[in-house]
Amino acid sequence: MIGHIGLFALICAAMISTFGAVGGCICTARVSQSSWMAGLVRIVRLSSFFALFFSVLSMMILAYGFAIDDFSLSYVSQNSNSQLPLPFKLAATWGGHQGSMLFWVVTLSLWSVCLSKAHAETGYRFHATWIMLSFIAIFAWFTLFASNPFEFNPTLLMEGRDLNPMLQDIGLIIHPPLLYIGYVGCASVLALAVGALLENKSTSTWLNDAKTYTLNAWIFLSVGIAVGSWWAYYELGWGGWWFWDPVENASLLPWLTATALMHTLLASRVRSQLLIWSYSLAFVTFCLSILGTFIVRSGVLTSVHAFAVDPSKGFTLLGILSFVFILSFLILIKRIDSIQSRTLRGVLNKNFLLLACANLFTLATIIVVFGTFYPMVYELAGLGNISVGAPYFNLLIAPLAIMALFVVGFSALLKWDSATPYRLRSTCVGLAVITFGLAGGILRYYVYHNEPVGAEWSMWALFSCWGALWVVATHGYVLYRSRATARVKRLAYVSVAHIGLAVVAFGAAMNSEYSYEITRKLGPTSQVEFGDYQLHYVDTQLYVAPSFSAERAVIEIRRLDDKKSPLEQVWLAYPEKRHYPIRVMNMTEPSMTAFWDGDIYISLGEKIDSRHYAVRIQFKAFIRWIWLGALLMVTGVAGVLLSQRGKDNIRISCENRHSIITGGQGAKQSGSRYI
Repeated sequence: MIGHIGLFALICAAMISTFGAVGGCICTARVSQSSWMAGLVRIVRLSSFFALFFSVLSMMILAYGFAIDDFSLSYVSQNSNSQLPLPFKLAATWGGHQGSMLFWVVTLSLWSVCLSKAHAETGYRFHATWIMLSFIAIFAWFTLFASNPFEFNPTLLMEGRDLNPMLQDIGLIIHPPLLYIGYVGCASVLALAVGALLENKSTSTWLNDAKTYTLNAWIFLSVGIAVGSWWAYYELGWGGWWFWDPVENASLLPWLTATALMHTLLASRVRSQLLIWSYSLAFVTFCLSILGTFIVRSGVLTSVHAFAVDPSKGFTLLGILSFVFILSFLILIKRIDSIQSRTLRGVLNKNFLLLACANLFTLATIIVVFGTFYPMVYELAGLGNISVGAPYFNLLIAPLAIMALFVVGFSALLKWDSATPYRLRSTCVGLAVITFGLAGGILRYYVYHNEPVGAEWSMWALFSCWGALWVVATHGYVLYRSRATARVKRLAYVSVAHIGLAVVAFGAAMNSEYSYEITRKLGPTSQVEFGDYQLHYVDTQLYVAPSFSAERAVIEIRRLDDKKSPLEQVWLAYPEKRHYPIRVMNMTEPSMTAFWDGDIYISLGEKIDSRHYAVRIQFKAFIRWIWLGALLMVTGVAGVLLSQRGKDNIRISCENRHSIITGGQGAKQSGSRYI
């Protein structure tokens, strides 16, 4: 019964969003004003709220089906079990293919309501609202016909298949929803850009809204990627945080273009420059979000993250992507003469370096797209199978990352229009020499201290460390010079975000160059020296959980002093081997012991005999610095967003006050023809 109600709610969401999208098209096509047209405009805006209500209702009913173990629904029986803890049952609602598509519809409806609610009197927002309704309709009908989560089993099952053990983790509850919200937030930016073009008048107001929505989407996308990398690190037992897997690349692609878009929007808002870049990146970013959905659901690329292996579903999404991409750029080409974008003057200004950053991120996007899809195209052409792995990506992305660090640091020293060459030259030379010497000293100390475990001098690590210190030094210098000005708070937020990028780059480079590992046969009473530490295998414990059984090793970790004798301080590690009887799967749960310069990462391999395991011991250098940097980046961007929101509230209040004083004439002149 609940399945029928959920299906009915999804059908209502699809029909209402379709009606709203058609109504929006009619309003856009009609130039003449009439009373019924004004009524249709109000109905279009209300459609967003009703679409949100019915899509959320459908999602809640599906979650309720998981909570009560309604195995009459095929989706529930394939992804749940009566013994599964309730939080994982609820997370399984979006943990599979069908549920994730329904979650897309919900998040699209949520962003659509945000667009239709704020400043609804402006014409480009009305266009953006019905464009979002079009997206809701497309994905709602796609979910109904190709990925229906309310399909019934032909026979009533008494038990479910259980959720994939890899997904039975807190990461599943957090990671996918954050990514979906970030993906769909990019749709609202595209809708605003197309709405501004359809308004057919030169306006820069949409740039303020586009920046706000881009920052919001970027925050969700960044946190989702960071949580996903942490999830892969501690759950899969490989000890890595990024594998250049096709689906990981799919989430990285819109992040790269969204980062570029944030910076071009800044130049577009402040100096009316790089407007074409802003429009283009707004279109490309959401199209790359759909591309990621295509990768996950088409089965054309092999990935541990893949939900479905039905090419027909994936290629339907590819058709949607192509339609959105082509139509958006056709509208841009048609309206390009009305876009008044100022040209850049000179290279010693912030605008030029914003363009340089956009080019670097765009080039990185092209590299990732090529490396991800080249094997697929190669195979479809009948040329055989080929693999593009981490060496390709690391070789090409690492130089771009280092260049981006120096560009970001240099941009902090420049003004919007120009800079004083001589003063700038002396400042840059001084900071560059100091940071290079400091980077060399840090790396020399670390290599010398870790020579017994094979640490060697690395140019990649040196330049990454130099670039990171350069960003910290330049932003610290600018903050110090601006400490008494009114803009110091906003500069502080931007500096935190850029320093976060530097910390991520430093952590990634050091982790890549200075991690090491050993594999040993260990059992009770065994011990092994590992770098500056001694590991003592104490015991093996057995325990049974509701959905799995486990063997857990107890390992003591002691630091060695200069004489190679263990110190008194002891850390305990508990790596596990789990067996899930319903799925008949074995999983490795590693242990992670954190230190300031890295983690000791221990995972149990195959059981050699009744007492001994093949134990893999890794030192993951500076691994947590990566997530610290990600946290700093998100914190900085969130601070910029909050400060921008305060400015927008003041601006809106002033505009409303001005409208009251002038009798609303200004609003009539700048408003939409539909009001």
